[in-house]
Amino acid sequence: MTYPTYFEALDHKQLLDDYPIGDAFTARYASMSRDELFAIQDKQFRRLMERGWQVPFYRRLWGAQGIEPGDIRGLADITRLPVYDKSDLMASIAEHPPYGDFHGMGAPETRPPTIFHTTSGTTGKPQTLMFGPKGREVGNLLVGRMYRWMGLEPTDVVHSVYGHGMINGGHYIREAVTHFTNSVFLSAGTGIETRSVNQVRLMADFGVTCIVGFVDYVRKLAETAEAEGLFDRIDIRMIIGHLGTEDRASTEAAWHGAKAYDWYGVGDTGSIAGEGPERDGMYVWEDAQYLELLDIDSGAPVAKGETGDMVVTCLYKDDIAPCIRFNTHDITHELDGRGEIAFKRIAGFKGRSDNMVKLRGINVFPHAIGAIIENRSDLTGEYVCHLRRDAQQKDHMTVTLESRGGTDAAALAETLKQGLGVEVDVVLCEPGGTAKATEIDTRQKPLRLIDERGV
Repeated sequence: MTYPTYFEALDHKQLLDDYPIGDAFTARYASMSRDELFAIQDKQFRRLMERGWQVPFYRRLWGAQGIEPGDIRGLADITRLPVYDKSDLMASIAEHPPYGDFHGMGAPETRPPTIFHTTSGTTGKPQTLMFGPKGREVGNLLVGRMYRWMGLEPTDVVHSVYGHGMINGGHYIREAVTHFTNSVFLSAGTGIETRSVNQVRLMADFGVTCIVGFVDYVRKLAETAEAEGLFDRIDIRMIIGHLGTEDRASTEAAWHGAKAYDWYGVGDTGSIAGEGPERDGMYVWEDAQYLELLDIDSGAPVAKGETGDMVVTCLYKDDIAPCIRFNTHDITHELDGRGEIAFKRIAGFKGRSDNMVKLRGINVFPHAIGAIIENRSDLTGEYVCHLRRDAQQKDHMTVTLESRGGTDAAALAETLKQGLGVEVDVVLCEPGGTAKATEIDTRQKPLRLIDERGV
């Protein structure tokens, strides 16, 4: 039987022409105008819409709004399309098991090779993720290109703490580094895949210079390295992860002065934005991603500087599982001014609108607590929130924080009240006391909110 292999299904030379990397990347976009950039986006979007109409999921989604082929003439019409989110994808899987009807794979004999993974399930049941060769490799390229622009060199040894198994993260980052950089790559994974003690020993033995992953566990590894007395053999110069609302200073200090870089993406879309070498906001990869910021309640576009849900269209993903107006429910705002290249910049991940808690009329984002307690020597930086509802149907949040000793719980509660805008209960525990609840040793992204209301 004849069918296309992974490498036959993708034109790698064309990929690098369309999505340049290294010096070619900065040369192309340093002086490009916004009009020129929009033309690049519009051309891809028109092709993407042709593909979208071939996928049953989109035909149903758009048809329900009375939209027909030809109604959307280009990127300028994108707001006429409805958004969708993870709940719609999970419903598609339930109605069309096991993969859903959003992938557009076609018959096994003729479809391009398909990569299958899942999300980590931090906000619920793990979600199916599917990629074709083009979608997968452009997604990998965006990460590799970003790492290189941040300053990753061929002489670097990269240590990854992203999870593996069915989870996409570790595999995708390994492919990004090995396909699009010349750095040596160590796939250490989470603490359950490679024990923390063994991870820091690997760093010492192989001269690791860069750590990539979620900074919660990266900070934990620094404590392990200190306990093992290995900092005379470990010299980390870069940390590339997901800082969110937290101050990077404590992460850098934990690794004795390494420079930390922030980036943002989700499983469905890959990398959406990342910092440049100047670390002044995160650049949206606009040659590949079209990002809208929409009001959490109304769905209308927000003004520049105002916070909104990140809604993403992957302009490049026109083979398997196209992504057209996917609402991540992660929130941010756009920054003013122009940076080093033509792409717009965002402030980064500020929390999840679907993980927001309304306490006594105040919107509370659990992830904001990390920024409030950052740089306190009496705290480890680890915390977990429990949400409960009493007999009078009033909601209460208890924040459990790890203390090294000497913490005034009442004063800390007042600090959180000032930072969050609402009163919460504070419970202190010993270092490591939140690990069972957050699952920090086994998950890519630790749990920060446990909803016990039963709603």
